Amino acid sequence: MSLLVLKFGGTSVADIDRIRNVAAHVKREADAGHAIAVVVSAMAGHTNQLVAFVEQAWGFKERKNNGGEASAYYDGREYDTVVSSGEQVTSGLLALVLQSIGIKARSWQGWQIPLQTDAAHRSARITGLAVDELKSRMLDGEVAVVAGFQGLAPGNRISTLGRGGSDTSAVALAAALSADRCDIYTDVDGVYTTDPRVVPKAHRLDKISYEEMLEMASQGAKVLQTRSVELAMQKGVRVLVRSSFDPPDLAGKGNALGTLVCHEDEIMEQNVVSGIAYARDEAKVTLLKVADKPGVAAKVFGPLAAANINVDMIVQNVSEDGRFTDMTFTVQSADLDRALEVLRNAKNQIGYFDLRGSTDIAKVSVIGVGMRSHAGVAAQMFSALAEKGINIEAISTSEIKISVLIDAAYAELAVRTLHTLFGLDSR
Repeated sequence: MSLLVLKFGGTSVADIDRIRNVAAHVKREADAGHAIAVVVSAMAGHTNQLVAFVEQAWGFKERKNNGGEASAYYDGREYDTVVSSGEQVTSGLLALVLQSIGIKARSWQGWQIPLQTDAAHRSARITGLAVDELKSRMLDGEVAVVAGFQGLAPGNRISTLGRGGSDTSAVALAAALSADRCDIYTDVDGVYTTDPRVVPKAHRLDKISYEEMLEMASQGAKVLQTRSVELAMQKGVRVLVRSSFDPPDLAGKGNALGTLVCHEDEIMEQNVVSGIAYARDEAKVTLLKVADKPGVAAKVFGPLAAANINVDMIVQNVSEDGRFTDMTFTVQSADLDRALEVLRNAKNQIGYFDLRGSTDIAKVSVIGVGMRSHAGVAAQMFSALAEKGINIEAISTSEIKISVLIDAAYAELAVRTLHTLFGLDSR
């Protein structure tokens, strides 16, 4: 008997009809003799509503609108208690639907497994999974319906893994169960060379390496959460991205549909560039006239790290006399207000002249493992953008990725230009 972990996102469980469709996919795998765990997200839109309730309870917008102090630091433990309830509802509903069609099933919350995490509420990291009882029940024919996104922090407090955390829950569960595969069901039928809504000629990839998928996810592709790909790569979990909206009988054809995320050596032929990713959910923070001396960067980024705010691209411009530097970096747009507040509180320690934040930027990235052995990709990329009149504000690179920061108004033009430049239109 093989073990499968199936994960269904918010659009796949948006209402009872869609939950019944999910149950049909689960039944297909159960009828094939697999032992199954199903990880579910909250119904589409419910998490946003729950977050809105938290902000209303905290009075964040009201205080900001009235000119008062609008701290973004509400209690993360209570935030997690509220927003984790969406997955609890979905897991119970799916278990009921499965039972109604004759499949033995029960729901599991993160604390019942338990899926243990650290104490970084709102973006907790998994520290352990005890799956003995859950696995025993699965092998006995019971479908385990697991609430994704949530776990148990120290002090027996509910924690959440951050937006998209259900993907990480599913991959971690697959690793702990030594599952044969983790199938991530979403509203698209796989991983594409870029967003088909921006480039109609974008096409689905049959396979993509962990490294490429990690870069695609971290640079803006919304198919998989970055941490889930990182964990899959570390644990060697094979992940199949497929659509929950394919008819269950058609989806039963296995890897004929979807994109398999796997080790690079499973892919016969590597392209120089596999995909173009872009992200509009980034914000730019600029510190003007920071003293250019040893230790100042630590004073800037230390408090941000302590607040669990991730920093991405960093650029420094030193003045002609060498006394001051302007420092620009990017954070997630959702973290902009918190980042600015942290830096305002640390102004005396840092010693900057002015602080600015903006969200009118986009990050566009070219990704491909073939870049390791091919020179000139960056030169081609920069020349093509220059020909379109697109100014580059910042650049960051890795072995298989080149990212540029540009004006948000030019994001789609840049993506279309680069998709054509690297021959992805014609495949």
